[in-house]
Amino acid sequence: MRMDHIYSPWRKVYFQRDRSDPNCVFCAAYKAKDSPENLVVHRGERTYVILNLYPYSNGHLMVVPYQHCQDLAELPEETLQELISATSKAVSLLEDIYHPQGFNLGMNIGSPAGAGIAGHLHMHVVPRWTGDANFISVVGQTRVLPETLEETYERVKAAWDNEEKQKKP
Repeated sequence: MRMDHIYSPWRKVYFQRDRSDPNCVFCAAYKAKDSPENLVVHRGERTYVILNLYPYSNGHLMVVPYQHCQDLAELPEETLQELISATSKAVSLLEDIYHPQGFNLGMNIGSPAGAGIAGHLHMHVVPRWTGDANFISVVGQTRVLPETLEETYERVKAAWDNEEKQKKP
């Protein structure tokens, strides 16, 4: 039996990146100007929301504290509260935009737990649909997404900005 292959060469950049680089990608994103290249869709007082550059599904967001730390206990209570509040808001907006059937929310704390960027805590917000972990994802270890990161950025940023405008008197 012949096995077909679907290639995702853009992921090679992630796997071949220099892991010894002392510069934190989350701290760099925090300091950079918001844009489709930066992928930051919202900034709060203590956290920001960014698209995952290598998403598991469309709308895969991360809520990131500005404070660079790898231990949850290091975050002040106000930051923890904003992290959960921003996560809740992300779920609500993604429900309106994508109508997922469920979500995975979580943090991988430390490399042994699966953290790709272990030095800077972040909360994953992953929309899920029945059947989205099909054979291509499970066996082929490749995700097939129906829209580009740029399209996702525009949709999520517009929804978040619209929500912020509605809150202002």
